[in-house]
Amino acid sequence: MGIRRKAREAALQFLFQEDFKLEENGHSRENLQERFAGFCTMYQVNRQARPYALTLLTGVVESRQQVDDLIGQAASNWRLSRLAATDRNILRLAGWEMMQDNDVPDQVAINEAVEIAKRFGSKESPSFINGVLDAVKTVLRS
Repeated sequence: MGIRRKAREAALQFLFQEDFKLEENGHSRENLQERFAGFCTMYQVNRQARPYALTLLTGVVESRQQVDDLIGQAASNWRLSRLAATDRNILRLAGWEMMQDNDVPDQVAINEAVEIAKRFGSKESPSFINGVLDAVKTVLRS
């Protein structure tokens, strides 16, 4: 497993954990770096994966409304709040990567999200994630 996959999985696990600790306001920007450092220590996150995981987390937290709006457009029949926390956070991470138009091609972000969904999601998660992210790609690139 590559470093970026480990980073994506660590970011997913952190967001999942935070979903159950936070209020309705969503993920907090306050002390994000310190909270993630504590998470990394507690769960022995690979040291090489930490910087990219923190980049993902910072991006998702700071752009959460934009990412959620994008996913909402793509998943028109689904409210984000009604999705399983795992699926919602996988979509947020991959959606943010796709929005950034950085060195991660859309198809790589989608494939990584599907593989992570196979590991952490339900039986239906991979195909659902694939369909929504394909629609995200269409919205972004049109």
